Amino acid sequence: MDNNKQTWPEKYDINKLVSIQKDIDKIVKGEKTSVRRNDRYADPGDTVTLDGHPFIVENIYPQKLGNVTEENARQEGYESLDEYKHGLTSIHHGAVWDPDLEVWVHELRRA
Repeated sequence: MDNNKQTWPEKYDINKLVSIQKDIDKIVKGEKTSVRRNDRYADPGDTVTLDGHPFIVENIYPQKLGNVTEENARQEGYESLDEYKHGLTSIHHGAVWDPDLEVWVHELRRA
């Protein structure tokens, strides 16, 4: 994926960035600080409100799933990379862990 921001795809509605209540709860509690999605939902500086709590998107960048680290998995709210892989495949009802698949990382912090 091209790291040149001028060639990045249009972004989707930021209010659809996090739609699973369990993930919203983890973000509100500070247990989850990043969200990886197939599409881009924000630019740095954009804000989103989750269960009445405002969050700022601090950073966004493309990343291949094969480059996701143990630390990235913890930022996603999981104990390990294996747990993150299992969580991702169970959400999508099948094997979606393609190391070459490029996703968008959205890093959040409480506003």
